[in-house]
Amino acid sequence: MKHLLKNIKKELNRHIFDYLILITAGVFFLISLNLFKGEKLSEFVILFVFILFYIIWGVYHHLTDKSLHLKTVLEYILIAFIIVYLLKILIQP
Repeated sequence: MKHLLKNIKKELNRHIFDYLILITAGVFFLISLNLFKGEKLSEFVILFVFILFYIIWGVYHHLTDKSLHLKTVLEYILIAFIIVYLLKILIQP
C-alpha cells in the first residue's frame, strides 16, 4: 500500500499541470451540463466535446510521458464510450 501511494504522489508531482487541466475541464463540463439541463442537443454537444478533449488529453499526457501505445489510446476511447453510456442513462428523464 505504501508503494502504491508513493507512486501516486510521484505521478502527481511529475504531471501536476496535466491533471489540473483535466480537473478544470471536468468541472467546466459538469457546470456546463447543469446550465443546459433539459436541452438534449446542447447536452450531447457538451458531452461529445468533453469526450474528445478527454481522448486528446490522454494521448497528450502519454506522449509527454513517452508511454503512448495503441493499447493506451484504445483504453481512453473505451473509457470515453463508457462515460457517454453512463451519462446517457443519468441524463434521461
